[in-house]
Amino acid sequence: MPNIKSAEKRMRQNERQRAHNKPIATRMKSAVKKATAALKTESAVAAVSQAFRHIDKAASAGVIHSNAAARRKSRLAKKLNAASA
Repeated sequence: MPNIKSAEKRMRQNERQRAHNKPIATRMKSAVKKATAALKTESAVAAVSQAFRHIDKAASAGVIHSNAAARRKSRLAKKLNAASA
């Protein structure tokens, strides 16, 4: 436990932020996993676009960095293109 008042406050803030960010990150990861699993099916495009939405929402909420979001979307798009080719 922190002894300094500002450190105690920072700890409370971190807990609140973690509680806010966790479901957003979980939804994003689940959508990416579903899209990866659906690459071999006919609903791959819809699953990938849904994953893109969740990645963009996570980036706009500050859960992940915008470059990390772009990297995840790029990798997913490459997998989709390879699967459809």
